[in-house]
Amino acid sequence: MLKTAALTDVGRVRLVNEDRAVVQEDINGVALAILADGMGGHQAGDIASQMAVDIIHQHLQSLAAEASVHDRKTCLKDAVELANEKIFEFASQRENYHGMGTTVVVAMADEDTVVIGHVGDSRVYRINQSGIEQLTEDHSLVNVLVKSGQITREEAGHHPRRNVLTRALGTESTIEIDIQDLSWQHGDTLLLCSDGLSSLISTEQIVAPIQQEAASLEEIAQQLVNEALTAGGDDNITVVLVSNESESDTQKAADDVNDEKR
Repeated sequence: MLKTAALTDVGRVRLVNEDRAVVQEDINGVALAILADGMGGHQAGDIASQMAVDIIHQHLQSLAAEASVHDRKTCLKDAVELANEKIFEFASQRENYHGMGTTVVVAMADEDTVVIGHVGDSRVYRINQSGIEQLTEDHSLVNVLVKSGQITREEAGHHPRRNVLTRALGTESTIEIDIQDLSWQHGDTLLLCSDGLSSLISTEQIVAPIQQEAASLEEIAQQLVNEALTAGGDDNITVVLVSNESESDTQKAADDVNDEKR
């Protein structure tokens, strides 16, 4: 059983929420999660992120039942490339929107396999009782500087150009998309998040609520957003969770509901 939850918050500083997210628990046996974090003035960021999630979501509805992992990766690549083309075309035709763009991260999962595609610095983590693993690599200037040894990971969090992306959806006519597939197990949870979460709270703070097995996904999402707000909330905050629940988890949830009805 795959369960999903999504929550977004404008934060404490921004006037407009340029983050967008959508989840769908079943497209021919695959759960889908999409998150985009827009950028650009004159409301361009929220237009770019909305276009990204809408176009990708719509395109992936055509995913065939029993599609292979290769087919899922191909369909995802086509969807993201289409979104890039449409956003770039929209911005090119409107002077106020020149240069607008968005990050995007997409996860498509069944009980055995996850396919992930991403552009930008929104992230996917895999979390279980053993810990946390970042599955995506930020397409950002500070990540380039960290990898080349010019700054440390700690310095990256406070670098004046930490928001500069090396790759974004819609800013160029073509886009390079990182696409991967990996196995996961019952008890694993995927967290998709914008940098409004990952830049403000530690991985220890991210892991803690997810490892509380009694909490629902909705409660976990709210707790994570609250942590980022407490840490300053200087950006939009978006959290998407996809949980690979075991049969025992599902039965326990059903028993809890039955207990409440009695």
